[in-house]
Amino acid sequence: MLPIIKSDCNLFIVILIFKQACVFLKDRNSELDLQSLQKKISYGDQSAFAALYGLFQRRLIAFSNSLVHSKEIAEEVVEDAFVKLWTRRSSISEIENLAVYLYVAVKNLSLNKLSERAKQLISRPFDNIETEVEAISDDPYSLLITAEILSKMNKAVDELPPRCKIIFKLVREDGLRYKEVAEILNISVNTIDAQMAIAVKRLCLAMGVHKKSNTKTHGHAGKKN
Repeated sequence: MLPIIKSDCNLFIVILIFKQACVFLKDRNSELDLQSLQKKISYGDQSAFAALYGLFQRRLIAFSNSLVHSKEIAEEVVEDAFVKLWTRRSSISEIENLAVYLYVAVKNLSLNKLSERAKQLISRPFDNIETEVEAISDDPYSLLITAEILSKMNKAVDELPPRCKIIFKLVREDGLRYKEVAEILNISVNTIDAQMAIAVKRLCLAMGVHKKSNTKTHGHAGKKN
């Protein structure tokens, strides 16, 4: 039986907790599934490769689009990344973390598409990009909340600073660990922690949540390991 929600503030915290619980429950099975797909792909299994493509396509296109600002180019980038992966399928089992590998590959290909701005993006890669954050309503937990609260949350996420927003998206929407996001963006885990703290603080303020001083923000912010 669901608890009675007395305020929007409590509702917002319940949403964060519920979302994180769902991510943790899926995490172990997802890793096992990826290992199984990698093994099949290494033997040339095209159906396994198609399953991998379907699993990551949408997220990777959104990630690339946040860098190149063109869905058409983003789609091309993701296709290129998977073509290269297929040509090297015999060694795919050697990849320790396939999700991180794909995100890094897409990041590098996206930056190559922006050759005239590559140096600027490498020196300050994630300070001046715009990230389209998908509506939180896509997930089952959103059924718990009203349209008004959902609208407030999506607006608050959209107004996060660019770097903060892309980190929040990778952790919250794509379900990546802090360590994985740090590898993908080539920044420290401490930076991820700090940016997630900023994101949660701003979202709480936007939702009217007053956090206690002894509350540890990163407890609900994402996975660090």
